[in-house]
Amino acid sequence: MTDDPVIHIIDDDEAVRDSLGFLFDAAGIGIRAYESPLPFLAALPLKTPTCVITDIRMPEMTGVELLRRLRDLGQTLPVIVITGHGDVTLAVEAMKLGAADFIEKPFDGEALVAAVRSVLKRRASGDEADAARGAVRARIATLSARERQVLDGLVSGSPNKTIAYDLGISPRTVEVYRANLMAKMHASSLSELVRMALQAGGPEAA
Repeated sequence: MTDDPVIHIIDDDEAVRDSLGFLFDAAGIGIRAYESPLPFLAALPLKTPTCVITDIRMPEMTGVELLRRLRDLGQTLPVIVITGHGDVTLAVEAMKLGAADFIEKPFDGEALVAAVRSVLKRRASGDEADAARGAVRARIATLSARERQVLDGLVSGSPNKTIAYDLGISPRTVEVYRANLMAKMHASSLSELVRMALQAGGPEAA
């Protein structure tokens, strides 16, 4: 069917492309795979419902550079960025450029498929965006001043140790505030927490 979604996978590692191809094939989702962003960009515009999965570190063009290029082209395709350990700052930058989500390696296959389905669902339910934004802002309004400061640090891409130093508290205390944030915001992952904050316009928007 022409309305069936096709997932576009961009990764310079052939083994990763093959693994993701098998994963989505088993989930009944069609895929197109590219070894770099350049042939993907050459295939634009895309006519079927879609989601893009891209590695953040690639030799010809990084995932962040791809997002900038898509923004310059006026493309609003939902993009999920795959990041390595220690790439949180880059992942947050990617989300500020419009990435729908980021998944950290090593990732769970079922979690990635669920993330793709969620992105496609959000894409198809654009009319619900305002209501969702209002709900997120209401949750942000329940945060304490210190929790907002920690959220600011996370949204800026800072690790716990940096946030702790900036606020004059211990990394362990930051971890406690971070856990409280996740609970109050109903976020199951750091990427979801960051997406919520960006969706609401940041903690200061509440």
